[in-house]
Amino acid sequence: MIILFDLDGTLIDSTEAILKSFHNSFDVHKHLHPSDEEIKALIGYTLEDMYSGLGIEKSLVDMYVKTYKEYYRVISCEKTDLLQNAKEAVLLAKKIAELGIVTTKTGKYSQEIMENFGLMEYFEVLIGREHVQNPKPHEEPILKALESFDATNKEIWMIGDTKLDLISAKNAEVNSIGVLSGYGSKSTLEEHTDVIFEDALDAVRYLEKRLLLI
Repeated sequence: MIILFDLDGTLIDSTEAILKSFHNSFDVHKHLHPSDEEIKALIGYTLEDMYSGLGIEKSLVDMYVKTYKEYYRVISCEKTDLLQNAKEAVLLAKKIAELGIVTTKTGKYSQEIMENFGLMEYFEVLIGREHVQNPKPHEEPILKALESFDATNKEIWMIGDTKLDLISAKNAEVNSIGVLSGYGSKSTLEEHTDVIFEDALDAVRYLEKRLLLI
């Protein structure tokens, strides 16, 4: 079995780091701040899409993204927490499967965060925004991750908290599980998968039971 995890809202909570980095960029460029709720509603999309969705002109988006990343790099580890049961989920998953991370976050910073939590060693691959041309919901990130495995005759599962994760899984023709620990609503997740749990640990326990039945 191969299990691919999303990060934000699935294994980690970096909401504070994300919000602070967005607000810092709006301060630096003297732009009217969006609300926290407006920002959180876009988490899971690329930074470029998030800024566009928050009303930044296309010609200015790259400048805002650069400012965001400079600030986020400094505060990301300090202002990011593991979600409840996330460590247990990873440790159990490692016992039953090969593991990867597929995120829209910058891969470099994502790896530093997971190393800070002592969990990166359990994953064979981490695919971030800079590793693909087409981010989730496109299938490319998942297919790119699977290049690191021998996936022949193996069940493949993507675990994520937003519709982007689930649509990406469908596009890549792999199985998906939605979790309610992050930013996607249950009603939205139900539009894209029949398998939904409270968090990543419940999702992995479900997969462990599946293996016992095979």
